[in-house]
Amino acid sequence: MKKSLLTLFAVAAMSTTALAADVKPALVYGTGGKFDKSFNEAAYNGAEKFKTETGIAYRDFEPTGDTQGEQAIRNFASRGFNPVVAVSFAWTSAIEKVAAEFPDTKFIIVDSVVDKPNVRSVVYKEEEGSYLVGVLAGMASKTGKIGFVGGMDIPLIRKFECGYEQGARSVKADIEVFQNMTGTTGAAWNDPVRGGELTKNQIDQGADVVYAAAGATGLGVLQTAADNKKLSIGVDSNQNHLHPGSVLTSMVKRVDLAVYNAYNDTKNDKFTGGVQALGVKEDGVGAAIDDNNKSLITPEMQAAVDKAKADIIAGTIKVHDYTSDNACPK
Repeated sequence: MKKSLLTLFAVAAMSTTALAADVKPALVYGTGGKFDKSFNEAAYNGAEKFKTETGIAYRDFEPTGDTQGEQAIRNFASRGFNPVVAVSFAWTSAIEKVAAEFPDTKFIIVDSVVDKPNVRSVVYKEEEGSYLVGVLAGMASKTGKIGFVGGMDIPLIRKFECGYEQGARSVKADIEVFQNMTGTTGAAWNDPVRGGELTKNQIDQGADVVYAAAGATGLGVLQTAADNKKLSIGVDSNQNHLHPGSVLTSMVKRVDLAVYNAYNDTKNDKFTGGVQALGVKEDGVGAAIDDNNKSLITPEMQAAVDKAKADIIAGTIKVHDYTSDNACPK
């Protein structure tokens, strides 16, 4: 009996070791840099949390172009990394190809959908989080004019703008919303100078709150708003701390959770493919309020955003998704 128990313990130990050995995480960022203080950095923070908690190291790569991204994803898979997380819609075709080539490897793509059994697609209801920050922008604006600076001109970023506009109009029906996109290529995610120029132009037209959904380009938006004593809204990561008292709020998008959960689920043999859509109800998006911006949020604003959040969860408010018809209701 004693020998049998020892044998069982040995087998269990071997199984645990084998399972742990199967977890060799990799992360491929979107273009724009790991430390963009926004989208990519949120992914990095999720990977770091996993490493800190488990002691399991990961490898990552910062592509500067679309070709590099596909090469990195294939390289990680061929070297036995598992799971491989790719954060950006830009890697959609790459994941489609590489996931088919490596059916035993688990892949995760953020911000796009790839229909393969070994792929988990994590998408967000950015329109819902943007609606919440739009409510705050509409209430905070004294001029009745607010702005939006996007990164690459794609439906995903117009989805942010449309939700923002809907939220602002819910509290101030006649509010004027200026919008500009930074560019049409991946370089649009990493051009803070251009972000600042677009912001200054909107401020000159009367905007006193400007929302940035532009990766590292948004750092120029936040800086220019602060320099001109106007309010800004950050995105993806909580950016309130970058300019305390100037950043009204941040539309937090929990990319960190997508990465952390992918690694943890693989480690615990609980990985599932398919689509995960994370909105306000799932705590996938939201409006960040902390010590850095609480002086800007009045009790009325807090109550309004709390009510909007509850109504979205209840289904009383249905925020229109721009990507459903490539249109935004006016």
